[in-house]
Order: sequence, then C-alpha cells, then structure tokens
Amino acid sequence: MSEPLTVAMPKGRIFEEAVELLREAGFPLPPEFDDSRKLIVDANEADLRFILAKPMDVPTYVEHGVADLGVAGKDTMIEEERDVYEVLDLNISECYLAVAGLPGYEKSDINPKVASKYPNLATQYFKEQGEQVEIIKLNGSIELAPLVGLADRIVDIVSTGRTLRENGLVELETIVPITSRLIVNPVSYRMKDTRIDDLVERLAKVVEEDDE
Repeated sequence: MSEPLTVAMPKGRIFEEAVELLREAGFPLPPEFDDSRKLIVDANEADLRFILAKPMDVPTYVEHGVADLGVAGKDTMIEEERDVYEVLDLNISECYLAVAGLPGYEKSDINPKVASKYPNLATQYFKEQGEQVEIIKLNGSIELAPLVGLADRIVDIVSTGRTLRENGLVELETIVPITSRLIVNPVSYRMKDTRIDDLVERLAKVVEEDDE
C-alpha cells in the first residue's frame, strides 16, 4: 500500500474550514479528528496524514518535502515566497491585509515607522506607494505598537475589524484581499501527480459549487 499524502495546515479557522472542504469532497475524516491535540494526525480511511503547524511554517514544510501539500493563507505565501506550486484558491478564511493607525493619523516625512509580522510584504507595499518607512517586525499583538509609540501605523490581517476597534485603531488603507490556498511540493507533484490531481480536482469541484 502506498504512503498517505501528507498535508500541512495550521490549527484554528483555516484548519476547520479546510477539513470541512475535504469532507464535502468525499474524504472520510473521522469526527474526533477535529478535536485532536496531536501535531501529526492520520486519517487512514482517507489515505491522508496531517501535520499541524504554525501558519507561517506551513510553506516551509511543503517546500522541504516534509509535506506533499499544504493549506496556507495568501498573506503567508506573499511574505514567505517559497518554492512551491499554488494550485487552488480554496476561498476559505477570507480576510484582507490593511494599514491601520490611530484616528486622525497624518503621514509624516520624519522617520515614519510601521509595525508588522509581514515585513517583506509591508516593505513592498510602501515602496509601491513611493513612501519610505522603517519596518519594525513583531510576532504578535501588532495593535499595541501605535498605542505605546513604537510605530505610527501597522500592517496586519483584518477580518471583522473588531480587534482594531477594541484597541482604538482605524483602518487607513486596504492592501490586498486574502484567502487560503492549496500548495504543493514540486517534487511530490512529479512523483504523485495522479493522486494529487485527484485531490485537487475534487476540492476544486466543491469550491466551485460553494461559489454558485
């Protein structure tokens, strides 16, 4: 019997929505699968194995061949620029990247600072806007930066905008819409193309039906 296809994905909302898509596509994932606290979970009946990782690490696992496939947000794909194939927009976990700051913020030519956990993406965006800024990389609680004077603005994911509002921040600019994508390791695609194509086609059909 062949080895199962290994899929890397993050816990949380993306995981839950991706699992639902796989079930709709006919992959028999057990009910207890959703509540597992393991980092490697086998779904033997579906011939799949799942690696549960941090969102930013998913493309790394796929690029290095530890996982054949992965589910990653477009924000992560833009930021990481990994050597993987992006084969399908799953249209799940919709949100967008935005610039935010305190109400009444006005651009200044004096060493403007922007905090983000997406330094590459933020740098690229402000360069395209013709604005020179200093990027400060943070890994969490990005909204704190303007409140304590660490940065003038932030670049972060926005879903409902609730976190911004609760911290007294407002959205200043929208950068790009974000959804989760199915990505594939190039070598795996060559070696396991039939099985991977079957999975992609089944998921694509569900995504298309959900969009109708």
